[in-house]
Amino acid sequence: MQPIIYDVAVSIDGFIAGPGGDISGFAHEGPVVDDYFARLAQYAVAIMGRHTYEFGYRFGLKPGENPYKHMQTIVFSRSLVLPESAEVSVAPALDIAQLEKLKRTSAGPVYLCGGGVVAGALLAAGLIDIIRLKRAPVLLGAGTRLFDGAVQCPAFAELETRTYDNGYLFQEFAVKR
Repeated sequence: MQPIIYDVAVSIDGFIAGPGGDISGFAHEGPVVDDYFARLAQYAVAIMGRHTYEFGYRFGLKPGENPYKHMQTIVFSRSLVLPESAEVSVAPALDIAQLEKLKRTSAGPVYLCGGGVVAGALLAAGLIDIIRLKRAPVLLGAGTRLFDGAVQCPAFAELETRTYDNGYLFQEFAVKR
């Protein structure tokens, strides 16, 4: 069984993006980013919501293009329409049975790319296994929450903590079952 891992940058006040999807307060280079790219290589599947997928358009991603070429990518959306030649799959809903099957059949860990609504739903459903936070020394005040709408608060076991010279703190937690 492969884990679903939420690997995300987050502000001190718990936002993964500021208003309008602003991520300018987060590091875009340096050791914390290098370590993130190294972790990306271990994932076999990426899952995300429509807003997270469409966020890539700001950086040159074309509709239907896979942002992670070495991974199968699934976008959860009821409204996203992609060309027939799309390199990504669209799932119309967060299907718990489908995600449990994905965990059983995936060749490697499943990367939960975002966003906060999908993360909140998966946390509430008990499907997130590991949380990897790149805690940025910044306050955003508003925006996309780390877990939007999550009503259950599971216990966590700390797996790793690492500090960076730029003030970032990497924290990895396992969700206790």
